Amino acid sequence: MAKREIDRAAAAVANAVDEATDAAAAAIDRAVDQATGMPLDDGEIESFTHDGASIVVERRGDASASGTVVLVHGIGMGRKVFGDLVQRVEERGVVVTLDLPGYGDAPEPERTPTIERMSDLVAAYLRQLGRGPVILLGHSMGTQVVTEVAVRHPDTVSHLVLVAPTVDRAHRRALTQLRRLGRDLLGESGKVLVLGAREYVRAGPNLRRKMHAMLVHRPEEAYPRIAVPTLVIRGERDVVVPQEWFDEVVAAISGAASFVVPGHHHETLIRDAAPAGREIARWLRATGARR
Repeated sequence: MAKREIDRAAAAVANAVDEATDAAAAAIDRAVDQATGMPLDDGEIESFTHDGASIVVERRGDASASGTVVLVHGIGMGRKVFGDLVQRVEERGVVVTLDLPGYGDAPEPERTPTIERMSDLVAAYLRQLGRGPVILLGHSMGTQVVTEVAVRHPDTVSHLVLVAPTVDRAHRRALTQLRRLGRDLLGESGKVLVLGAREYVRAGPNLRRKMHAMLVHRPEEAYPRIAVPTLVIRGERDVVVPQEWFDEVVAAISGAASFVVPGHHHETLIRDAAPAGREIARWLRATGARR
């Protein structure tokens, strides 16, 4: 057999393997969504690139509504973990979920971006979105990103929601954070463990560098500069975000409201978004947010 024919045969086999792998991954992905009650259909998905890094964005909801909610995930996670919350808010306006660079379906950038650089990327997307200042929610590491968006790009944010804000400034060591996360996951629901495992596999490349970017950021320096209405939420049993740190975060933000979800851990929005969702809706009505 000629070399050219061998190369063609090898390429055909490689393509077949790739297609079979992609099909298997898609089937597993759908099975996980079905088992955990996540949406089985996709919203409007697009990719957005700014300054050498890209995010993948999914939009749902009524585009004619005036309000827009944008959700930013934590380390190791991706936009799909917000499925429960999305289903509770999409009928009342536009809801946007993001995969930050190197998470979910977003490509791994050449350089792991800092929290500040990720906030600039998110703000650039919000300006392109063109729906005016948004209700911006971050979970865990995502609270650091959205805090910087609110401080560095205040024209893009009307209201801020910080769920399980990290990182406790007195405990910025990686091993400490990993140990806390491990303890927090003890007793968590199967839903949290399955969804979390899937997202961490996707975020695997350079996860050590991503954690470093999270740990070196100083959110406590930004909190006093937040100038929009802010709600801070914590699960009652959250080991990653101790009550003392939570109280410090709330006190540092002028006029911030707070809410503790009874019985929940760090992943309160994944386990059951209903309690936090109800409080967010109540707080938004009380603060006159556009919905």
